Amino acid sequence: MNTLINKYFTDLTEAQREQFDALGALYSDWNAKINVISRKDIDNLYERHVLHSLGIARFLRFVGGSSVMDVGTGGGFPGIPLAILFPDVQFLLIDGIAKKIKVAQAVVDALGLPNVKTRQCRVEEEKAVFDFVVSRAVMPLPDLARLVRKNISNQHRNALPNGLVSLKGGDVKSETAPFGKHLIVTDLSEYFEEEFFETKKVIYVPI
Repeated sequence: MNTLINKYFTDLTEAQREQFDALGALYSDWNAKINVISRKDIDNLYERHVLHSLGIARFLRFVGGSSVMDVGTGGGFPGIPLAILFPDVQFLLIDGIAKKIKVAQAVVDALGLPNVKTRQCRVEEEKAVFDFVVSRAVMPLPDLARLVRKNISNQHRNALPNGLVSLKGGDVKSETAPFGKHLIVTDLSEYFEEEFFETKKVIYVPI
C-alpha cells in the first residue's frame, strides 16, 4: 500500500489501492525504455506526479457521469491518477507527442481502466465537449483557456460550473491577471503538508 496516497485518501477501495500501488513499477519500467519523467522525479513519483495530480480532486470531486479531458497529459498526468480515483468519470488524455501517449496508453491497459481513452493530437484538433479540462503546466493559462473554450459543455452537473482546472507552480500573477476575479487560485499546501507543495497551486477558470 502506498502510504503517501493513503495518507490523504483514506476511503479508497482495495482495487484503487492496488492500481495506485502498481503505478511505481509501471512508470519505472516504461521510463527506462521511453524517458517521459526526469530521473530525479521518477524517484519521487508518488509525491511529484501522483499526489500532485490528485490535488485537483481535493479541490473538486467530479460527480459520476462527468467527462474530463486532460490536455498535454505527457505520460498520463493528471489524468491517470484522477481516473483511478473517479472510476465513474470518463477521461480523454491527449498529447501531441506519440511516445508520451504510448506510455499513457500502456499504463491504462496495464491498470485496466475502462473509463480512459487516449489520443495523440494537439488540443486544436480535438472537437468533443467535456465538463472540465484539466492540465499540468502545459502552456500559459490564457492561451489554454482560449484553445479549450470550444471543448467545454454548457450543461453543468458538478458543484462548480464547467471550466478549466490547471496545476501550476511559482508566481502565477501574470497568467491569472487577464481573468480578473473570474477564477479561483488555491494553494496545494492547504491540502498537502509536504515541502514540494509549498509553491504549487490549482487554478480554476469557469468557461
